[in-house]
Amino acid sequence: MKKYLSEMFGTMVLVLMGCGVAVSLNCTSNCAEVVNASSVIGTALAFGLAVVAMAYTIGGISGCHINPAITLGVWLSGRMSGKDAGMYMLFQVIGAFIGSALLWLLTSNSGLSGTGANDLQEGVSVVGGLLAEIIFTCVFVLVVLGATSKTNGATNNLAGLAIGLALVLVHLVCIRYTGTSVNPARSLAPAFFQGGTALCNVWIFIVGPFIGGALAALIWKCISLDKESK
Repeated sequence: MKKYLSEMFGTMVLVLMGCGVAVSLNCTSNCAEVVNASSVIGTALAFGLAVVAMAYTIGGISGCHINPAITLGVWLSGRMSGKDAGMYMLFQVIGAFIGSALLWLLTSNSGLSGTGANDLQEGVSVVGGLLAEIIFTCVFVLVVLGATSKTNGATNNLAGLAIGLALVLVHLVCIRYTGTSVNPARSLAPAFFQGGTALCNVWIFIVGPFIGGALAALIWKCISLDKESK
């Protein structure tokens, strides 16, 4: 249960901090414009730093997935049981809803609007958004699988930093297309509170990351040197 609660807490922090910065910096549907590059960079750093902070806080307890797409990739790679994977995902979603509820409470009493929900950016089609989420989730989850692999030896100590920086990079590229999800829990909860097109399009940010996570696991099995044990 401690592992599950850690995942809940970590996901709550990720959503509260990452989406909170997106709202504070006004990184909304218009943040992809070059004139708002500072908002994009700030939001990307917020999500990356949140992951780094949580990796060194709860990584020794649960592995700090705080992302159902990562949990799917880890499970398909044979590193955890199906039961643990299901419970991780459940508590990640619960944590995301807690984080979004706290953010909604803050913004609704502070003259701000939105909860940092993902949505298709201007000019991006459903296909374009779905492809972006699949591609960049695949890259991100592959980094996670590689950075935490037993074959990396001593470099595992830097896994949290590598993963956080990878998430920053993914955000810098993907915000222009979807606002960057690569995490179903991170998208579902904010969309629920924000509503509108974010809620209508939320399926993109669930299906895309799960496909990307599964592809990452497949690629890792093809290139990994050793089989991972659960």
